[in-house]
Amino acid sequence: MKKAVILDASTVTDGDVSLEPLTSLCDTAVYDLTRPDEVAERVGGAEAVLTNKCLISADVFKKCPGLKFVGLFATGYNNVDIGAAAQRGAVVSNVPGYSTDSVAQHTFALILHHYSSVAKYSEYTASGQWCYSTLFTHFGAPLFELSGKTIGIVGYGAIGKAVAKIALAFNMRVAVCTRTPPKDTRGIELMPLERLLSVSDIVTLHCPLTPATEKLINEKTLSLMMPSAILINTSRGGTVDEYALRKALDDGKIAGFGADVLTVEPMSKDCPLLGARNYCITPHIAWAPLETRIRLIGMVRENLSAYLAGSPINNVVKQ
Repeated sequence: MKKAVILDASTVTDGDVSLEPLTSLCDTAVYDLTRPDEVAERVGGAEAVLTNKCLISADVFKKCPGLKFVGLFATGYNNVDIGAAAQRGAVVSNVPGYSTDSVAQHTFALILHHYSSVAKYSEYTASGQWCYSTLFTHFGAPLFELSGKTIGIVGYGAIGKAVAKIALAFNMRVAVCTRTPPKDTRGIELMPLERLLSVSDIVTLHCPLTPATEKLINEKTLSLMMPSAILINTSRGGTVDEYALRKALDDGKIAGFGADVLTVEPMSKDCPLLGARNYCITPHIAWAPLETRIRLIGMVRENLSAYLAGSPINNVVKQ
């Protein structure tokens, strides 16, 4: 049986999702977490490595000449030196599209956090204050309807399309800024970024982090947004200039911010957004519902099985 190593199992399961679909395919060593200086030693003579975020560098390929397959618990593959993999004839298989529905769902959870103020009203009732109200209701936090509002979607891949579908169900106007215009534009309006920012009640980011999108949201672009607008980011933290955003929030230039990603993760103690006005940040969990992680492990199994059968799939290395 071929040897395999899982380097950071704790990033995909805390025991609630079984790794047996993977460990049954190979003689597999499983590590909860692996430090950068431990990667090469733990991969050793294994032919296959499975990882979420561990860096598989050129040095790792050099020290582990038997390594021929890198299976990722992720869609992104920036933690693997693809050039080195190509030189070694190795396969690097990612998992596209596994979290589309969960990220779209979380996007609206962040939107509704602002629009429905559920957390604030739950805190009000949990504190016992409702027991002493002279009214049957309470108007302590703002409430808004999504119907009729404009949502601006930046990036229109699978997740952007899923967000648009949900927005249309809420009877929203959908504006889209995308590098590759879709063939089907029913229900959406295509527009350049500057116009999208100026007309949107909600701006939500679903673009990859590239040199062109790094700090796409900055002092200049934030100044185009309406003071009543909110910004949502479930793409990558680096698409937002966090210092400029903090200033915009504190100065009331925009009404709120919701995110599942930051430039530095885990959040650093000096993160500029800590303590900002009207923000909600979750710890990179939009991809992590139980069903999503079960699907993820199933798709990683398919990638590993295909490699072992001699017919790799989802290989991001151009051979």
